[in-house]
Amino acid sequence: MGGYHLYTKDQKNRLIRRGILFLVSQSITLFGSTLTQMAVVWYVTLSTSSGAWTAAFSICSYLPQFLISIPGGVWADRFPRKYLIISADLFTALITLTMIILMPSLPDRQALLAELLIMSVFRSLFAGIQTPAVNASIPQLVPPDSLLRFNGINAGIQSLVQFAAPAAAGAVLSLGTLKTTLLIDVLTAIPGVLLLSAVPFSARDSRLSCLFESPGASRLPENTGSSLPCHRKRGSGQDFSSSLKAGVAYAFSHRSVRRLLILYGCFVFLCVPAGFLSGLLVSRVYGGTYGYLTAAELAGFAGMTAGGALMGTLGGVPGQRKTLSIGLVLFGTMAFLMGMTPVFPVYLLLMFLYGIALTVVQTTVTTLLQECADFSFQGRIFGLLSSMYSGFLPLGMAVFGPLSDLVPLQWIMIVSGIVLICMGSSVRKDTGGQ
Repeated sequence: MGGYHLYTKDQKNRLIRRGILFLVSQSITLFGSTLTQMAVVWYVTLSTSSGAWTAAFSICSYLPQFLISIPGGVWADRFPRKYLIISADLFTALITLTMIILMPSLPDRQALLAELLIMSVFRSLFAGIQTPAVNASIPQLVPPDSLLRFNGINAGIQSLVQFAAPAAAGAVLSLGTLKTTLLIDVLTAIPGVLLLSAVPFSARDSRLSCLFESPGASRLPENTGSSLPCHRKRGSGQDFSSSLKAGVAYAFSHRSVRRLLILYGCFVFLCVPAGFLSGLLVSRVYGGTYGYLTAAELAGFAGMTAGGALMGTLGGVPGQRKTLSIGLVLFGTMAFLMGMTPVFPVYLLLMFLYGIALTVVQTTVTTLLQECADFSFQGRIFGLLSSMYSGFLPLGMAVFGPLSDLVPLQWIMIVSGIVLICMGSSVRKDTGGQ
């Protein structure tokens, strides 16, 4: 990304400070949102003991986000991303506050569950709008040579929040009520929005992106409806539908973007056996105690947090495609070994390393997309990336979950690990080992 102008030391430090402020604002609102989501799921699980209700809430947490992510990416390219993020945060808080106000007037538990389900749908929709805008905003806020580090810091913060939020949700539910827990989401939205409001997007925002674009940056493909890289060109009559089609056409016509999106989808799909079915493996192989299940979860989140800290500190090895290759090979190796070991402490160590590799892969894919995708398409690209996650994850659960009842889960993990190692090796070969 060397096409941007050279920054002085003071300018670079100023960009780094506002990038940090941006990440802090997002971590505050993310903590409130994650805590609320966990609290609602736990409340439903404990109050109903119903698999149908639990499944319904899981679907309502993922499916709306999957459906809205690509349109959300279009909006991130057509409107100021700062205000899109703020609007999503505020509307999410407003939906939660409305739920708090309505709770005393609900006649019974069934009505409460139905209202919570509706709230989850709206929260998922706003998350799908916000996520592409957040990922597309980072290149606007930090120096180009700091992208990988900031993405690593962001991944580390998200892992830390996912690690802390369940414990906080359990504590708040134990000491208070569901209404108190929901109120935390509203209270965290206020400082998060205020901090984000103080972050200037002016130096490299969408209105000036044409002035800072690299001469060698990928240009818009022909016949996409726009000849300028600036997404501000809304007055030309380009409507939402044509913007969406142009984004999809760009993703499929740009070789690097297309391959990264496909690779990420395959990666998420192959994560399921060793990652998202880890609780099932622990209960079948090592013993179905809460202590073992908790230890496995903590090891994974600790590894993801450590991976974020590692990427934020070192920024990866020279050559980001080499970093991606190393991450995939390490990830596949850990999945392979986790399917082989009968010793639980060794499994925990492998799960920790697995978490590190997971963050390395996700951070590097995000950074490569930020670098190689045209600025005016980045919202739509990250909308597609978000939909790959929220689409391939349930697909993997639908495939590998039932399959694990027919075939030992360890075998599935070993095979998925081998495929991931092959994917990492193919990335290395594709770039000539660079």
